[in-house]
Amino acid sequence: MIIHMSIHTPRPGKEEDLIASMHRFGAAGAGQQGFIEGLVLRDTRSGRLVGVARWEDEASWRAGVEAMRVAVADDPFDEWEDGDTEGFALEEV
Repeated sequence: MIIHMSIHTPRPGKEEDLIASMHRFGAAGAGQQGFIEGLVLRDTRSGRLVGVARWEDEASWRAGVEAMRVAVADDPFDEWEDGDTEGFALEEV
């Protein structure tokens, strides 16, 4: 299993736009082979948003993530986010 996780810091007033984009990203993964689940989470203390996509294996993630990126390719993240997105590809150890 591999988990693709991203951490976003929404700008004031742009949280709902960013959440909608993250849900579109996850929905695009739902049809990909090896996709297990996608979650959009909010940290209750900081307000930061966390996207989590679980995949059966790294090969499935690499093959399927491009469709997810295409689904949000035109979204203006530079207007919605404060700073860069932190991204992780996590494997169980």
